[in-house]
Amino acid sequence: MTTTDTSTSRTSAADVDVLIIGAGISGIGAASHLRTLRPGTTFAILEARDSIGGTWSLFRYPGIRSDSDMPTFGFGFKPWTHRKSIADGHLILDYLQRTVTENRLAEHIHFGHRVLSAEFSSSQGRWTVTAQRSGSRKKVRFTARFLFLGTGMYDHDAGYTPDFTGAGEFEGPVVHPQQWPEDLDYTGKRVVVIGSGATAVTLIPSMAGRAGHVTMLQRSPSYVFSAPAEDAIANALRRLLGHRRAHEIVRRKNIMLTRGVFKASMRAPGLMRRLLIANVRRQLPKHFDVDTHFTPRYNPWEQRLCMVPDGDLFKAISTGRASVVTDHIERFTRTGILLKSGQELAADIIVTATGLVMSPLGKIRLGVDGSQVRLSDTTAYKAMMLSGVPNLVFALGYTNLSWTLKVDLVCEHFCRLLDHMDAYGHGTVEPVLDDLHMERAPYLDLTSNYVQRGVGAFPRAGTSGPWTVEMAYEKDVARLRDGGVEDGALRFTPARPTVPATAPGGAR
Repeated sequence: MTTTDTSTSRTSAADVDVLIIGAGISGIGAASHLRTLRPGTTFAILEARDSIGGTWSLFRYPGIRSDSDMPTFGFGFKPWTHRKSIADGHLILDYLQRTVTENRLAEHIHFGHRVLSAEFSSSQGRWTVTAQRSGSRKKVRFTARFLFLGTGMYDHDAGYTPDFTGAGEFEGPVVHPQQWPEDLDYTGKRVVVIGSGATAVTLIPSMAGRAGHVTMLQRSPSYVFSAPAEDAIANALRRLLGHRRAHEIVRRKNIMLTRGVFKASMRAPGLMRRLLIANVRRQLPKHFDVDTHFTPRYNPWEQRLCMVPDGDLFKAISTGRASVVTDHIERFTRTGILLKSGQELAADIIVTATGLVMSPLGKIRLGVDGSQVRLSDTTAYKAMMLSGVPNLVFALGYTNLSWTLKVDLVCEHFCRLLDHMDAYGHGTVEPVLDDLHMERAPYLDLTSNYVQRGVGAFPRAGTSGPWTVEMAYEKDVARLRDGGVEDGALRFTPARPTVPATAPGGAR
């Protein structure tokens, strides 16, 4: 689905109950929950780009795939039915497009609308959102009772590339995966991929089949583990029980397994470290220097683990189509990269898989009653709302489990919150942090460089009560699915009888 049309066939009202920002997996999830659980709620979705899918339509580099199993990365309300559990990007995008079609969401999406700012008025009990249409200087405004931010964690405009000395001297293309050229021909070429994270370990085996040779150049190793691309148990259960019944069982199985690995890593990091590295040794030639190239300096899950389906990275290395170099870059040269060890890597193409840029809540300027909201001054309530900011919900998924598991819980709780407010005649809800002496912590506790570079601009986490941010699915189930809506930290105000506003310059 790609269009920039905002004709009257779409939700053309400039004033809605819920305005969803982003038509990626989080925004589609929010809209689907509203459609099912609150069919009378009006909503619209603003998407800056001209297509749905977020990450899955933005990134076009070879081999892009999920790094979580799809039965849990997919929505709880829509079973994943493909045989592949670790799925290619185009399969995920197709799944999202079918979700949009089945829930009749297309008429609610306004493509080509980049949200610039959102201002909440306590006297009116509504948000005024200003967006700019792509390819135009024209700005349009929408108003809404609630704002739902499904913008993800990353800047879609640009990835992170360090300032490499001599980068301008290299005669070949230097490509960041986030801006992958459609016409890049790497057939028979010598390719150096800088990086050791999830993107690098995806690119290398995917390119190795056509490239002359692919080298992974890393400063330090990451934990890499192999998982089957197809889940034999899941596929057998689907044949026996059907998709819906199998879906519930497979999700529970995969959540328990993933949570078990994470908890074991926290409780016995030395043991998990040995197990993970032993798994790598079994898949590489005996002479391969695993200690140098696949033995990280940190404990498991201090950074995300990198998953490779069916050990494809190790197979590419074992066949000689790919290799690993662990060293530091001195400078780029005309024909490649000079390392601090004195070795020079010859290259025809250099790929800088050097990370993403963290972007808090879509870089939208938020304000309340004329005062700008500084996100780092706010504290996350139940990891889905912000202290001092009324009628706003955001969805940021897990870093140690499938992203969408958290999105589903947030959307469910959001619908319950709306039900509660309607039942008691509330117009606004605002999390209020009364304990001004409570210690606060970073929203994310990973040590990855991209997290450390950007997390300071994000809302903070508290250290007690509903203010904690824990990447723990079972705790969020208790808090968001099973726990009550009423909370001493929430301040409700009565609804005011108002005439729906007609925002100037609204979409027509």
